[in-house]
Amino acid sequence: MSTPEPFEVFATPITIAVIADTHLTSRPRPLPSELVEVLRSADLILHAGDFCSVEAYDMIAQYGELRGVSGNNDAAELFRRLPMRRSFRFGAFTAGMIHGHRFDDLNAREAAERELAGVVDLAIFGHSHQSYCQMYEKTLLFNPGSPTHRRWEPLASYGVIRIDERVEAELRFLPK
Repeated sequence: MSTPEPFEVFATPITIAVIADTHLTSRPRPLPSELVEVLRSADLILHAGDFCSVEAYDMIAQYGELRGVSGNNDAAELFRRLPMRRSFRFGAFTAGMIHGHRFDDLNAREAAERELAGVVDLAIFGHSHQSYCQMYEKTLLFNPGSPTHRRWEPLASYGVIRIDERVEAELRFLPK
């Protein structure tokens, strides 16, 4: 467990679109239309790493206010632009975001537990391409999966988090 960076503060109520592991190349293919609608309507887009290319970052940023962290497959320019970790305050709640790849002995969920559980109310992470939404030691651990590279999951996925007097996190699955 480590001390969070300074919090970036956002007013509530807020609706956040959460994605990770898009793995898009320098000529990114379009995102699923359902996801694009959600990104456009959200107050904030959080990306938990592995955009892969600057072009992918720029494409996603055109849909709304974007904050991201760098992942292990991101281009060198993204490593220069994006931190490895971010901290947020949404009204009365705190959140932290990492990709989850920096710990050889831990999987992404375990990395989020070690780095963020007990430090923030909401821990957002990626890396595994596996959706996850569970409480752990008073911290909601949230991995949106991947909307473009489902790997071992039956369906591609993303997340929507609404924060007001409470945190409501929802995993959403895209049709095949």
